[in-house]
Amino acid sequence: MSDEAICIAGSQAVKRTHDKFSKLQINTFPMVEVFAYLPQLLFCDSVARCSLDNVLWLADVQIVSTDENQVFLALQEWYQSDTYNLYQSDPQGVYYSIVLENVRSTKQPEENVLIDILEVRGIKGVFLANQKTDGKVTTLITYNKGRDWEPLAPPTTDMNGKPVSCKAPDCHLHLHLRWADNPYVSGTVHTKDSAPGLIMGAGNLGSKLVEYKEEMYITSDCGKTWRQVFEEEHHILYLDHGGVIVAIKDTSIPLKILKFSIDEGRTWTVHNFTSTSVFVDGLLSEPGDETLVMTVFGHISYRSDWELVKVDFRQSFPHQCTDSDYESWQLTDLQGEKCIMGQERSFRKRKDTAFCIKGKSYTSALSTKPCQCTEKDFNCYRKVISNVCEGGLNRQQSAKQHNCPLLPPRGLQVGIKGQMLAVAPGDDITFIVHQEQGDTSNTKYQVDLGDGVRAIYQNLTVTDEPIQHRYEKPGIYKVTVKAENMAGHDRATMYIQVTAPLQEVHLEVVPIAGRNHEVNLTALVLPTEANLTVFYWWIGDNLRPTLTLQNSLLTRFPETGEVSVTVQASNGRSMVQDTRTVRVYDNFQVIPLSFSRHLDYFNPNIPEWREDIGQVVTKILAKITGVPQESLVTVVKPGLPTTADLYVLPLSSKPAKRSMFVDKRIPGIMQAFNDNNVSFVVRGGLQVLVMLADPNAGYHGAVGGPGVWALAVIFLISIIATGSFILYKFKRKLPGSRNVYAQMHNEKEQEMTSPVNHSEDTQHIIQGEEFIDDDLDSQTLGNAGGSPAFRSLIRTTTNHCY
Repeated sequence: MSDEAICIAGSQAVKRTHDKFSKLQINTFPMVEVFAYLPQLLFCDSVARCSLDNVLWLADVQIVSTDENQVFLALQEWYQSDTYNLYQSDPQGVYYSIVLENVRSTKQPEENVLIDILEVRGIKGVFLANQKTDGKVTTLITYNKGRDWEPLAPPTTDMNGKPVSCKAPDCHLHLHLRWADNPYVSGTVHTKDSAPGLIMGAGNLGSKLVEYKEEMYITSDCGKTWRQVFEEEHHILYLDHGGVIVAIKDTSIPLKILKFSIDEGRTWTVHNFTSTSVFVDGLLSEPGDETLVMTVFGHISYRSDWELVKVDFRQSFPHQCTDSDYESWQLTDLQGEKCIMGQERSFRKRKDTAFCIKGKSYTSALSTKPCQCTEKDFNCYRKVISNVCEGGLNRQQSAKQHNCPLLPPRGLQVGIKGQMLAVAPGDDITFIVHQEQGDTSNTKYQVDLGDGVRAIYQNLTVTDEPIQHRYEKPGIYKVTVKAENMAGHDRATMYIQVTAPLQEVHLEVVPIAGRNHEVNLTALVLPTEANLTVFYWWIGDNLRPTLTLQNSLLTRFPETGEVSVTVQASNGRSMVQDTRTVRVYDNFQVIPLSFSRHLDYFNPNIPEWREDIGQVVTKILAKITGVPQESLVTVVKPGLPTTADLYVLPLSSKPAKRSMFVDKRIPGIMQAFNDNNVSFVVRGGLQVLVMLADPNAGYHGAVGGPGVWALAVIFLISIIATGSFILYKFKRKLPGSRNVYAQMHNEKEQEMTSPVNHSEDTQHIIQGEEFIDDDLDSQTLGNAGGSPAFRSLIRTTTNHCY
């Protein structure tokens, strides 16, 4: 940690809150109270004494430790979700310094929070912690109560003695620091006061901690060197001051064996503790650290009572240990430094070759020697608590109170509460500004919300004053925050997408297409002013859609038959979709059509209206010509003037051969249009005539060849001559005009009128009406509960003349 430490002054400006953490009496501080709202956060230089200044809102606080006249606090600040910052107090519990940022936390049932930090028992000042940075969790160790942290060194070989490829600094050992839910089994890391330096835990090698990897590792020199012992997690129990290590696999299946080691995990012996496999519920040792008797308790089945199995290791050791059975080892950190917490410490342990009992009289501490004080023995302006260094540097005597140095803002960030970067017009937005480093009390924050609203704030990142705003119009807004003081400045930028939720998408595509012919797919979105819409096009059975920012796509269909086409429209807040079916043919005929000009006045240019008009034309034409309705499709085109294409489909599903002969249905269809037999009536009694777009151009099809048009003209003349003869011979009248009445409701409802004239034939005409409403679906646009924006009701009228 740098000399510039963050201090929390909590003596004079503590604000009491009333939640479950509002007031905690610490036993080691009878006159000091620790509160969930610790309001003062400062930057200090190496000799400055912190003074009250800034205010910080804390989301949560957890007490980690209160040993040795010092409080360890894990504080979750307002910008953190699954991490905490670790602070430690001075001896009076008034001033706090940060020792580690972003310690991982896990929320348990009933709102309990577990923080990944573990105090190593047996040697004071040693802690393990899991830090989460950029989504990666790594395990760190400190030997001086958090002043310095280092990653764990990986072992050189695996459990079989083979070299491992894990090398620092890219690869380290990481351990799970979970507490066990069952109080009768060990957690993922096991330490004990009577076995200093002995740590056994579950974890993995790599660049980060992996949740599903729980290999077992052990160290007997307090974390300097490690060895792998098992490939799976085991429950651990230390007997006789760590002279015997018992391990039972952590599994849900019944067991009958355990493993034990008497040489600090270098070798293991398998022992059958029962003849019948049992589900192990826990491990217990008899009172006393020197005991060699343990009990395994569990059950044979889920319905059976508990089974207790006692295991006695005393028979394995023939005598009590003497001085010659021990050897010494010296505590060092990962860099080999012997002066830790101001002293050199050496311990003794049983030799690997000695098979003896340590017993009640065993003590692990061998000797201590104080060291001269150096820079590493101090944190902020004070000596690390429990540090016993003597002489040398004494920074406490040189401490004096003065203003903290002005630091430039660094690590400025701006975000939205709830993390939603896409909002709807009129939504209330709360902006959050966070600054990782630098002064805040003398810093001004210029905020530009991108829609003309600007403001200047003081102490923005540490006050409880929110930045709330509401965008009224759709669009993309650039939000910038500039933090500036006399020492420097920093800037943060984000983009807000304001868009209304999509209501509907309509896929427009010609229902008939030629094989390998280019087809245009168009998606019409409501509301029409929707911006930043992404379109996903699903064609046929293809599982990978085509993405576009435009609302249209050109494609081809390589095979004949029916092809399903789906479009999904998404704008970050909503997604809608529509599906159409396209029939693909090798051969078909297309006849361009036009309408009387006054139809344009009734054309709302919406898909539903065009579909209804197309169905009406198709049904009228099928009745007049006798051509099957399923082989005719009328497609009204978007835009003005109103035009359409009539598709004449092959009668057989088999591919038609290219020939010189003309489809015999075509002349009859064209004759119906030329005789003005296809018409319908719209509001106001206006008759709309359906005509050939260019009577002189004929028709065109998907295939054709030389001579087709000449044969068409000859065939048409013969049909006309034949028809004239029949008319003269039998004096029969041709069918009269067929009229279609279309009632259209715009936003303002119009009065419905009669489609016929008031004459002597009116009664006969009305009696001859043939309604076809049941064959057409009335489409409704607009709100679900109000009046429709458009609805079409269509019927046909036939006049019989004799």
